[in-house]
Amino acid sequence: MQDTGYRMDDGRCKMIRIVRLNNLRKSAQSADGIGGFFSLMNSKFQVSPLKTGSSTSFKFQVPSGFTLLEVMIAVAIIAIALMAVLGSQSQGLSLAGESRFNRTASLLAQEKMAEIEAVKDKRDLNSDSGDFGDEFPGYTWELSVHDVLFEGVERLSDRLKQIDLEVSWGSDELYRYRLRLYRFFP
Repeated sequence: MQDTGYRMDDGRCKMIRIVRLNNLRKSAQSADGIGGFFSLMNSKFQVSPLKTGSSTSFKFQVPSGFTLLEVMIAVAIIAIALMAVLGSQSQGLSLAGESRFNRTASLLAQEKMAEIEAVKDKRDLNSDSGDFGDEFPGYTWELSVHDVLFEGVERLSDRLKQIDLEVSWGSDELYRYRLRLYRFFP
């Protein structure tokens, strides 16, 4: 299991014992079958003379570097961190798009409701739909007008209208802005 090397220096004999990991690896493979782990390790030591003053001594040099297991763990940690960063970036872009739609749609709905409030005669107010032209491509509106019914107060029911306005962009349910107005006509 051990190799013994002798070196003569200045008339003195120095004995160096080098334990080779090859023998350790072979015994571990036969003992418990985990030789795959030990095969990742380097199997040789280098022995080099170290000169200090008048005497020469020897030191073991283990090759430096990373094992495959350490590299795989580092890559996994970096991958998890990058996935978190990219996920938050994607969510931020989605929220920015939704915020832009809500801001634009509320202003367009406000403009459309101002047009509806300018109507003086209740017979001129009908359900309708359309778009906002070339200034706001993709934005559409839909207006629905209904009578509000109260039991026992028929005269008031003829003068009160429920006006629902929906501003949408695209065919997604996420991009819809709804606004309801009750209008009384004297």
